[in-house]
Formats: sequence, C-alpha cells, structure tokens
Amino acid sequence: MAKSQSMCTVRNLLVLSLALNLSLIMRVYFDGEKQGLFFSVENQKQRGPSIALDKEAHATQRTLRSLSLSGQEGMEKVINLDHGDPTMYEKYWMMMGERTTVVIPGWHSMSYFSDIKNLCWFLEPEFAKQVFRLHKAVGNAITEGRHIVVGTGSSQLILAALFALSPTDGSEPMSVVSTAPYYSSYPLMTNYLKSGLYNWAGDARSFNKEGPYIELVTSPNNPDGFVRHSMVNRIGGILVHDLAYYWPHYTPISSPADHDITLFTVSKATGHAGTRIGWALVKDEEVAKKMIKFIELNTIGVSRDSQLRAAKILEVMTNTTEKNGSLDSGESFFEVSYHLMAERWRLLRAAVNGGRMFSLPEFAPGFCSFLQQETQPQPAFAWLKCEDDAVDDCESFLRGHKILTRGGRHFGVGLKYVRISMLDRDINFSLFLKRLSKIQS
Repeated sequence: MAKSQSMCTVRNLLVLSLALNLSLIMRVYFDGEKQGLFFSVENQKQRGPSIALDKEAHATQRTLRSLSLSGQEGMEKVINLDHGDPTMYEKYWMMMGERTTVVIPGWHSMSYFSDIKNLCWFLEPEFAKQVFRLHKAVGNAITEGRHIVVGTGSSQLILAALFALSPTDGSEPMSVVSTAPYYSSYPLMTNYLKSGLYNWAGDARSFNKEGPYIELVTSPNNPDGFVRHSMVNRIGGILVHDLAYYWPHYTPISSPADHDITLFTVSKATGHAGTRIGWALVKDEEVAKKMIKFIELNTIGVSRDSQLRAAKILEVMTNTTEKNGSLDSGESFFEVSYHLMAERWRLLRAAVNGGRMFSLPEFAPGFCSFLQQETQPQPAFAWLKCEDDAVDDCESFLRGHKILTRGGRHFGVGLKYVRISMLDRDINFSLFLKRLSKIQS
C-alpha cells in the first residue's frame, strides 16, 4: 500500500511539474506576443518625431535584410493573397481574451424574430445599439434618422439594395455601374441570377446610356485604396455607398458619411469575416422595407447568434476607444491596427522601391478626426503594377513565383495590375516580402 501511494505521489508531482512548465511557456509566449503587438503603439507616444522616424527606418532596413538573408526557408510554399481574409487581427483579439466571449444557452434565440416592433424585425436590439455607439465614437457615419438593416455580410446587403432600388415595372433592367477599377465581385453579383430588374453596365466613367441607373461608390476603393465620389452624376441616378474600409486603420476619417444608403461590414471593421454580419444605414423607410423584404425572402432574416457575437465585439471596440474619454493606446483596436497597417505598408514600399519591376499608388495624407493627427491612407489591399515591359500579365508572372493574386481584368482594367491582400498572417506577409525582394534582386 505504501509503495502504491509513493508511486501515486511521484506521478502526481510529475503531472504537476509538467502543467507548471507548460503554463510558464504559454505565459512567456503570450507576453512576448503582447509586447510585440503593442510595442510600436506605446513607444510612439514616448519618442520624439525625428527619433521615431529614424528608428522606423532602421527597423525597416533590418527587417528587409533579415528577409533577404534568411535562405530558402518557406520559398516553396504557395502564398495566397488573392482573398482579403483578415487573419492579421487574430493577435489583437487573442489579447482581449474572455472579454469578447459570448455564451448562448440552448434555449436562447430560437425564434425567427428579434424585435417585432422594429422595422427590421430580425435585427437584434443589442447589435443595433453597438452599431450606433461605434459610429458615434469613430465619427465615420451619421446614424441619426437612419434605419439599420442587418445582413449576412455586405454582399447580401448590396443585392438587397439593388432589389430595393430597381422598379418592378421598368421597361428594361436598371443599369448598375461603378468606376474602374471596381470591386471584382460587383459584375458577378449583379449578373449572377440574370435578373430582369437590373444588370451590370460596366465602368461608370464610360457609361452614357439615358435613363435611371444605380452607381456603386466604394470609398476607400477596393482595389486601389483611393477615396471615391460619384462619377456619372446626372439626373436619374441612385447612389449606394460601400464604405467597408472607411475606418481609421485604413484611411483618415475626414467627416461623418452622410448618404442615402451606406454599407458597412464586420469583416473589414473588426476582422471577423467568418461571423458574416454587415449593416446598412438607410434614410428612406420604403427603401429599407424593400431591403428587409429581400433578406426575408432570401434567408428569412439573419442569424441572431452571429448578431449577438458581433454586438459583443463592437461593444469591446467602443469601450476601449471611449475609455476615460480618450484613446487607450494599449487596447484601442483602431490605434493598434493603424500602427500594424502602417508598418506593413512601410515594409512593402521598401521592398518595392528596392527595384524597378513594380510600383504602388501614392496617397495624399489627410487629417484624421478620430486619431487627431495627419495620417496616410494604408489600404487593406495593395494595388501593385508590374512595370517590366517583358511582363504582360502580372497575375501570371507572380503565380510563377508561387504568389497568388487577383489580376486587373477582374476589376475592369489591364493585366499589368494585381490586387494583393495586406491582411494575411505575419508569416505569409513576411514570405511575400522575401519573395518580392528576391524577384527584384
């Protein structure tokens, strides 16, 4: 019996020791991740401008040198930067830990209906509350006098808007246009069902057909990142503003957006693409009703569970933004993400400027009312051009180097251009920079 108890005690001690060691390793790892994540944000506050710029320049050069000297590791891996999958934000939300955790009991959200008194009867009241709070805190959209229509991502809301704005008794389908380079899914979404209500009519710059039309205005634009305004601008046009990227980590917030229909999405605002939640701010009640009817017929509403998760995430974002009436540099999603995006763009520009094969757009800085400083646009996508005369198809050229991108033909322009996601995980972005530098060496 004594021998058995002794063996049990030793076994327990070994298990306890293993657990403690594992706990220590995990703590060191996450502490390291946290220091790396917030280093640039917190130190930025403490250093003088010239010192900060010098250190950033040296850090950029060291990073590029380390990439070029790191041998062939990972060079056989195919890097897929075709999609805008926002996995770079995983680290931040890991740091938030349990603060964004939502527990939904099995008996909760069983009904189709969220709020039967609301025009949008499947809109969760808590989600609506957090949308209003977030826009007020960021200052990127006017919400007063607007109806919120929730959708399964902004893609469903775009189709709902086209349905709502197209007359059912029209003599021919409503023309839908956008300025090239336009979001590659616009033509596909518009023509997919071969609807008799609307059809794709191409580049807004060259559109000259008489009669009513719908113009999709994406600002900042996907894929090139520039601020956009209506290009057709004549009687009979209806505008839908897709502002998925009008957030301070991508572009300066110049003023609150004030449009008839404005679309946003959780995937680009927070990085939670898999939650599949977007929202529209709609002035006209009749238009909002028609959009709601489309979603009702299409999916019988929107997942209440997803809305509750999104509401919690938006609540945490707003709380850290509003903390003590000012930005909390150690926690604010927008400030942390702004510095992460700025660093990625510095590294990419340094890699591109290391040779003559590629070029990137140049953006004018602007004052950001949210960050209270002048900032540079740093889009979620890089609009890269192959400058080498020997390269006719930039997408195919980069595919030959195991870099998957989306070519200009999908966006209504030439083959010299490609769209590259800036939102992938660190390891893939680092490999991309390494490969880009090697191509130019």
